[in-house]
Amino acid sequence: MEGKMEEHKKGNAGAMRLGIAIVAILIIVAVAAFALTRSPGTPGVSTTSTTQAANSSGAGQQTRVLQVVAAENFWGSLIGQLCGIHCNVTSIVSNPNANPHDYESNAQDARMIANANLVIVNGVGYDDWALDLLSASNNTNRTVLNAGELLSIPNGSNPHLWYSPYYVNTTVKQMYLDLVKIDPSDAGYYKQQYANLTAALAQVDGRMATIKQQFGGTEVASTESIFQYLANATGLDLVSPPAFMYAVAEGNDPPVNSVAEFEDQLESGNVSVLVYNEQTVTPLTTQMKQIAIENNVTVIGVTETIQPQNVSFETWMNAELLELQNALNANALGAS
Repeated sequence: MEGKMEEHKKGNAGAMRLGIAIVAILIIVAVAAFALTRSPGTPGVSTTSTTQAANSSGAGQQTRVLQVVAAENFWGSLIGQLCGIHCNVTSIVSNPNANPHDYESNAQDARMIANANLVIVNGVGYDDWALDLLSASNNTNRTVLNAGELLSIPNGSNPHLWYSPYYVNTTVKQMYLDLVKIDPSDAGYYKQQYANLTAALAQVDGRMATIKQQFGGTEVASTESIFQYLANATGLDLVSPPAFMYAVAEGNDPPVNSVAEFEDQLESGNVSVLVYNEQTVTPLTTQMKQIAIENNVTVIGVTETIQPQNVSFETWMNAELLELQNALNANALGAS
């Protein structure tokens, strides 16, 4: 009897051990299955303005994701639309409440630029801080697109290149070519994205052409050189003293005679619209704005960087052009 009881106990112990082993195996299988169903973490870094790519282009297919840094969000928006799911784009300068001309870089900016596959800078003295960070890091696998150098615009010239449709289209084409060179296996994808973006930019260019046709030769003024390229593209006569506009852009005091000349222009009754840079506000530009208002000159605001930050370059630019077109139209109707 005792022998049978002992055998019974051993049998129960063996069954218990077998049960525990089966549970352990089931737990391991469940954990492995859960790990396989999870998508890998999205690459990228957390910064002021970052657009992250999707991390796969299809079920079970991993796509290459480039790390792209744009010194400013206007270039960041454009490159982001070109590389789409194949990149994480970080735009460093995007604060609507700051003057981009005065930006000072930090350690986080240096790390991002050092580790990027592609860096896009404006050049022409606008973002020298970015050039300094590029010089301080040695990354042989990094491609750098300097818009000013691409366009052969020397330092000391008007740096607001993104307000010129020709300069934008030329720079976007080079962005596309750089992406294909860096990631040739996805060339077909980049080609389609480039076609989509150029079509969207063509609509913006079309509005500029309409303004030129309707209001070409109309006298306008600007508190800063930001509007110079756009005035040329729309055929408007920008009469503001260049010495005044360039001094404000560089954060300097304009010559006294240029201030007097600008005041006379705003008081003459010949200027239809004053374009006011909302990111380079000074007591003097505020004074000019007030003089314009007192003399029935329509004031419209423009910004250096994309505002609001969550819209595309072409949406932002088209909204500014629409406001300009409406102001010119209102003045034309008022004068008739």
